[in-house]
Amino acid sequence: MLSLEQAVAAPFASRQLADLGARVIKIERPGAGDFARGYDQTVKGMSSHFVWLNRSKESLTLDVKQPPAKEILARLIARADVFIQNLAPGAAQRLGLGADTLLAKHPRLVVCDISGYGDSGPYSRKKAYDLLVQSEAGLLSVTGTPGTPSKVGISIADIATGMYAYSGVLTALFRRERTGAGGRVEVTMLEALGEWMGYPLYYTRFGGTAPPRSGPDHATIVPYGLFAAGDGKQVMLGLQNEREWAVFCERVLERPALASDPRYDSNSRRNQCRDEITATINEVFSGLTAEDLVRRLDAAGIANARINTPEELWDHAQLKARRRWREIDSPVGKLPATLPPATLDGSEPRMDPLPRVGEQTEAILGELGYGAGEIAALRAKAVI
Repeated sequence: MLSLEQAVAAPFASRQLADLGARVIKIERPGAGDFARGYDQTVKGMSSHFVWLNRSKESLTLDVKQPPAKEILARLIARADVFIQNLAPGAAQRLGLGADTLLAKHPRLVVCDISGYGDSGPYSRKKAYDLLVQSEAGLLSVTGTPGTPSKVGISIADIATGMYAYSGVLTALFRRERTGAGGRVEVTMLEALGEWMGYPLYYTRFGGTAPPRSGPDHATIVPYGLFAAGDGKQVMLGLQNEREWAVFCERVLERPALASDPRYDSNSRRNQCRDEITATINEVFSGLTAEDLVRRLDAAGIANARINTPEELWDHAQLKARRRWREIDSPVGKLPATLPPATLDGSEPRMDPLPRVGEQTEAILGELGYGAGEIAALRAKAVI
């Protein structure tokens, strides 16, 4: 698999394929490489984004605008099963790497094009970055507090896009096994995140108003959100149905009559009386420590969670108990890495090293038939 990738969306997709065992050759710019390498230096001098997204890949540096690089790309694509790219709008076509061009020469190839808005429509030439797409897709309008729209704290538009690219490539490969033909997979950031916005889209279109921004609390389910215990610590809890509401009233609040109170006997009514419900819950919880509250919630079978920091997730007892951490090699030594979420019975996921910029360039060119002198000449001309 060949990936002309940068930033998050395409690297996230190709890393999932690498985890399954695919050979992923990552094309990077000579010298600096993928610009995500420079986002920060927090992981022993390496970028946290790059460490997360690029294990188990081989790095080949190419200045793709130079004619000798185009010849190298052509040789690699002729050998590849999959070609992924997330270059700027129109760049792949200008390089002769448009899907129509590639599939005409290589009908079994799977071409995955990732972009912000697609190659048609009024936004086709518009640049797209994660936060901007969160805004364009309406996510900011339903996230945050009543007074302040907020972004999601991770690159959710890129991640959604990468996951659809990953599943789309697997589907195209499965189809090729049935039909013998490859094809194009197109994924856009707006459409990927737009799919994840399905609930607020339907709620708004048919309800007349958008779900209100409600901070850490669910916008339309009550009670479902953040509550403080008497010791000042916070607990997140959530109910899903009327049976759980009755159990919550009886065993957690110890006020069973609330369950049949006609003001609160359905979620829509509780939502209308959100402030009253919250005040009652806070009154009860003020007499409990967070530890006592969690014990009471667990005993009643009411879903709850701690407000964990990234550091607390890193040390999470559940991840440790399930042995979800491994070690990978990198240019800065051994680094911890979590296993892929999908566990395939009887198979250990591939967890190979992070590459240095261009680490495998000479080896890959050697496979393509380039001799030492030719490689030296390419390097002298800054092609590689």
